[in-house]
Amino acid sequence: MKYIGKKLITLIMTLFLVSVAAFLAFQIIPGDVVTSILGTEATPEREEQLRQELGLDKPPVVRYFAWAADVLRGDLGVSYRYSKNMNEMMPVTELIGDKLPVTLWLAAVSMLLIIGVSIPLGVLWARSSNHFLDGLLGVITQASMAVPSFFLGILVTYLFGILLKLFAPGGYISYQENFSGFLGYLFFPAISIALPKIAMTARFLRNSMLTELRADYVRTAYSKGATKRRVMYKHVLRNAMMPVVTFLGMIIAEIVAGSIVIEQVFSLPGIGRLLISSISTRDFPVVEILILYITFVVIFVYFLVDILYRVIDPRISEA
Repeated sequence: MKYIGKKLITLIMTLFLVSVAAFLAFQIIPGDVVTSILGTEATPEREEQLRQELGLDKPPVVRYFAWAADVLRGDLGVSYRYSKNMNEMMPVTELIGDKLPVTLWLAAVSMLLIIGVSIPLGVLWARSSNHFLDGLLGVITQASMAVPSFFLGILVTYLFGILLKLFAPGGYISYQENFSGFLGYLFFPAISIALPKIAMTARFLRNSMLTELRADYVRTAYSKGATKRRVMYKHVLRNAMMPVVTFLGMIIAEIVAGSIVIEQVFSLPGIGRLLISSISTRDFPVVEILILYITFVVIFVYFLVDILYRVIDPRISEA
């Protein structure tokens, strides 16, 4: 409990510092939000009225603490750029709530592919005594890691969308309209995300397992009559997974935070794409909440990784 308490305090302090940094950063970015919203209809009277409505006439310190208090109450504010109708701005909660499921489902499908393929592939690679197979897997994984995400997304679109016609490029299907069609469309951007991660994870696991296979406890296990299969899966794989778990945690945090490039390539209305558009339009309430979301995801995932460490290896002390 003491360990969990320390982690929670760290999480809260990090979120606080990031929120302050993000808020202050937006105070020095060039451009006037009010003028950007009103455009050609801006008049001194209308600008002053809107500035008061948005609370921008108050000092930055007062605005920060008012905003933080609202966030703690669950009021995330309203978007400066999105609106329900001509007279009502859209709450940030509704805006993000509509985009977040897209990113989370994309992350879930991607992680299923990554874990389901990379772990067996890494084990097979480590056990392989065939120099041709070892060299072939080395070339394939190296090539997969070298291809940029945006180019890989284009290749997947061209191969599966244009040539094989397995999906309609740019033809996003909303999860609210057709959930099975939505998951079917997500499979292809998930491939674009997963391929380089599969290559990195498999290579990482293979190297970790080869290191463990040279350890003294492996020779001791063989001398006691343990079978190769038992040594490989009971001892070597379990110990080799320790660094791999950290790496998978990094991947999860990256994907759940929003796959910006892939969402752009496949026209997915997720968190990553929303962040880019909100930054370009100076929609600060949305950007600030998305930065807090990304920070929380990264810290929380690493917190879960630390807990999982203790499950995998109970010898790790709480110190």
